[in-house]
Amino acid sequence: MNIENLRTTHPKLLSQMKEAGYSDKYIQSFRKEINWILAESEYRDWKDYKDIYRHYESTLHTRRALMVKHTILGALEQFELNGKYPDSKWNNLKGREMKHQKLAPEFKGLIDYYINAALEGGKKESTIITESGYASSFLLAMQESGFSRLNGITEEAVMTFFISPDGERLKCHSNRKSITAFLKTCIPINADACQRVASFLPKTRSTRKNIQYLTAEEIARVRETLNDMTNTLSLCDRAIGKLALYTGLRGGDIADMKLASIDWERDTISIRQQKTGNPLALPLTAVVGNAIYDYVNNERPSVDNPNLFLTTNGSHREITHKNVTHVSTRIMTAAGIRKAKGDRKGLHIFRHHVATTLLSNDVSQAVISCTLGHSSPDSIETYLAADFEHLKSCALSISRFPVPEEVFSIE
Repeated sequence: MNIENLRTTHPKLLSQMKEAGYSDKYIQSFRKEINWILAESEYRDWKDYKDIYRHYESTLHTRRALMVKHTILGALEQFELNGKYPDSKWNNLKGREMKHQKLAPEFKGLIDYYINAALEGGKKESTIITESGYASSFLLAMQESGFSRLNGITEEAVMTFFISPDGERLKCHSNRKSITAFLKTCIPINADACQRVASFLPKTRSTRKNIQYLTAEEIARVRETLNDMTNTLSLCDRAIGKLALYTGLRGGDIADMKLASIDWERDTISIRQQKTGNPLALPLTAVVGNAIYDYVNNERPSVDNPNLFLTTNGSHREITHKNVTHVSTRIMTAAGIRKAKGDRKGLHIFRHHVATTLLSNDVSQAVISCTLGHSSPDSIETYLAADFEHLKSCALSISRFPVPEEVFSIE
């Protein structure tokens, strides 16, 4: 694999992508991938881009993450081997869904139309990826059932896709919601067929699992662990842990933080959120600022990299969301909490703690949404179920209902 060719020519690719109108975030994903390949190639015997993808297959466990890597690596391979530049902003997006290539011509055309229409309508990239992915899976299933045109799809075929012969639900509410959005977008192409197929989609209900939360005792253990300089946590672990515990920042945003994100003069943290693309500014408290200062001055590698948090191996590249998750697990382990199988250990549980703490202290929901960087005020509803202080006021007395004494007896 000619790494030197990639090293010397990749600036041309990034420059062309910028001229073609790709988003800064999308270009940054290519830049990160290229920097990682260049750094890791010194330690790995990769023969081609397929070897790199096989590495991701063994380390990444979500379909979406693999799709992203498949797209970026495919584009880099075409650029390096054939000198081919991306010629359309969404060509690579279409390539994310490998099922697209198996679809009949009419179905392919529908997916392509949806992507272009969704782009013009201003939908987020992540939403387009999700909806086009679900729609491609649905159309491929219809095709495998003998239908290659939208007009021919029957209600029985649609119901078989969503519900098993035993009556078990096979697809989630998000699946149905995405297919509905896809069909609605494609109405200008074939209104009758889109509306007819949409009418066949079964009603589904949005469900949400109960969210595990950190108890007061667990929070105390975490604080004690982060402040205990005798345990095995690194300064990087402590800085990331305190950022999560006291600001509620998402793991991906912490991983993507830059040195310039910290304004020491104004005591602020300023980032652009990966999930929403919106800017977010938070106060830099002493407890968080001191932890970051200790890390930067005493542990962070002295390399020319704009990212705040770097790996400790020879490449000293920027950390990933997965690295941040491992930090959270190390903190839990050092604190001696969440040891049971299935216990939630990811960094998002700290974000949940920040939200519920603010709620229990009567901070307005609008302020909480602003602090957490929500793009919609409705996002706060996820955390209301754990606001026990205010839920108690909604409890009903059972004094009016006769209950035998033995119900409350302890044997």
